[in-house]
Amino acid sequence: MSAVEPPLALLAEVTHRCPLQCPYCSNPLALERPANEMATADWLRAIAEAAELGCLQVHFSGGEPTARRDLEQLVAGATAAGLYTNLITSGVGWDARRLTALIEAGLEHVQLSFQDSGADIGERIGGYQGAHAKKLAAAKTVREAGLPLTANFVVHRQNLHHLPEMLDMAVTLGAHRAEIANVQYYGWALKNRAALMPSRAQLDEMTAAVAEARKRLEGILVIDYVVPDYYARRPKSCMGGWGRRFLNISPSGRVLPCHAAESIEGMAFDNVRQRSLVDIWRGSEAFNRFRGTAWMPEPCRSCDRKEIDWGGCRCQAFAITGDAARTDPACGLSDDHARLVDVAVTEADAGADGFIYRRYGAG
Repeated sequence: MSAVEPPLALLAEVTHRCPLQCPYCSNPLALERPANEMATADWLRAIAEAAELGCLQVHFSGGEPTARRDLEQLVAGATAAGLYTNLITSGVGWDARRLTALIEAGLEHVQLSFQDSGADIGERIGGYQGAHAKKLAAAKTVREAGLPLTANFVVHRQNLHHLPEMLDMAVTLGAHRAEIANVQYYGWALKNRAALMPSRAQLDEMTAAVAEARKRLEGILVIDYVVPDYYARRPKSCMGGWGRRFLNISPSGRVLPCHAAESIEGMAFDNVRQRSLVDIWRGSEAFNRFRGTAWMPEPCRSCDRKEIDWGGCRCQAFAITGDAARTDPACGLSDDHARLVDVAVTEADAGADGFIYRRYGAG
């Protein structure tokens, strides 16, 4: 276990509380109740252990992380431990005074999520009236405070036709970077897949639009682009490989190899309240189950890309096949690839538009 390299980043999901109800939220269907959230002291110890382990960054997320009244303390703890601090936020529920306090605690970067380029569709997706104006105000506050800003846009069939407007809005807001992330289908997104899945033609148009915008906005806006796996021929290196570069701590303290890992039924994850983060990273059964290449079935085991994509996504394999150890269906060599494509085509063509919103008890 001593040969295991340290993770680069910790995603600290400090709460599942959130004013928005996005139907593609990466949180699990069984949302953690506030009473089960880790206490301040537990989070500070976990953050310090992440730094000891070798993490370089901590991303405060949720839910909406500013719902935690102790977020300033957590940011200060991360800063004291030498970690780069990033806030991933909806922009709803905090103001300039709160941001100032977070900056004084050491906050270095803000990622602000948008559901669309305008209020009509964006607020229907997020299930929160008035959210768009609050997001625009939050972006202005971040830039006036001098912090770098990344604008996150989760795209899908019901908003991708506004992609050019989203990118133009990111520039207008003064963002340094925009993330155009197609929905990844786990948790709430899997539950709403029929209402979110784009067609292949829509994906091709979007890819072309991103390519054009990258040329047009070169030197102005960096654009990250994440395509939906359902139309891929090769799997992505999910989180840089299971248990290789990334770890996630849930609001109650469960330590996960990725933010969707709890969607894999039958897996048990250690809790940082009972076991040290260093020990979990190096020695837990969950982190070692799909780490490296020894676990891989064929054709992965013989593939010359096995140490490039690391077998792809375990959560996706489970979602499509019911077996997390199977070849990622996104791979064209998988026996399940045609099944994945058929799901995408069928659900895109069906044209469903109603959402099951992310709410306590809605799962």
